[in-house]
Amino acid sequence: MKVFLVSIFCLVASSSSFISISNILKQTTDTKLLFRKPFITGNWKLNPQTKDEAIELATDIASTITPESPEVALFVPFPFIECVQKAVGDKLQVGAETCTPEDGGAFTSGISPAMLASIRVKWALAGHSERRTINKETDEYINSQCVKLLDQGMSVILCIGETLSEFELNLARSICEVQLKKGLAGVSADDMLRVSIAYEPVWAIGTGKVATPEIAQSVHAECRKIIQDMYGEKVAEETRILYGGSVNPELVDGLLAKPDIDGALVGGASLSAAFGRVINFQPLEETTLID
Repeated sequence: MKVFLVSIFCLVASSSSFISISNILKQTTDTKLLFRKPFITGNWKLNPQTKDEAIELATDIASTITPESPEVALFVPFPFIECVQKAVGDKLQVGAETCTPEDGGAFTSGISPAMLASIRVKWALAGHSERRTINKETDEYINSQCVKLLDQGMSVILCIGETLSEFELNLARSICEVQLKKGLAGVSADDMLRVSIAYEPVWAIGTGKVATPEIAQSVHAECRKIIQDMYGEKVAEETRILYGGSVNPELVDGLLAKPDIDGALVGGASLSAAFGRVINFQPLEETTLID
């Protein structure tokens, strides 16, 4: 079951939609109440172009975060990590867009998890569709990234998702299952406390297309079932599954209202202060308790 933690104190959009804590507790007799804190993340990719621009953008985004905001992370280009960390302070996490799954050696341009950990980076992405396609990263390589990051005590967002042709052939679940099982090979149930999943349909990344909340919810629910088959119900209920794919301020409320969508991995819309509207999403009327 799930209910958004931030919504417990905010479900007052109207008298008809208000759900009191006491009513929630009445509904959960003989069951365990689990909270998956929403996680909103921005992936800057190859943007912006200068250090000053990065500092200005990070500062603007950080200014939109309030004590009521969900957990937030920005994944930024390597040269900007430390200056962005300084700009945002403790308002949000600053993560890496990828890593090299090696401890050291002759890997020109590589950035190891140990290097990232040494500058207080907690999160990194693995398996983003652009890395899979442009850089030809395999499931096995992505798995080694996940394992190395976790071994370093860091956390990882494993990105999965199908192409348009695979979606049209009704292969979304099968593709996600393969990428989950291969990407998480050797990752223990305890390690899963430091893993989030990002479902990003490749056909909706940078195209302006977006899966409807209903489509996204159905795939997220299937992914949670796969994780349950791999690790059991407790891990499945605790694992946050984010949606990525042309998320913007107009669409975020409907997506985040769905019970198995725990946050967002946002690309282009994270490159301005308007990202604050995504961070402070408002799915109040559709937030429900799920059995």
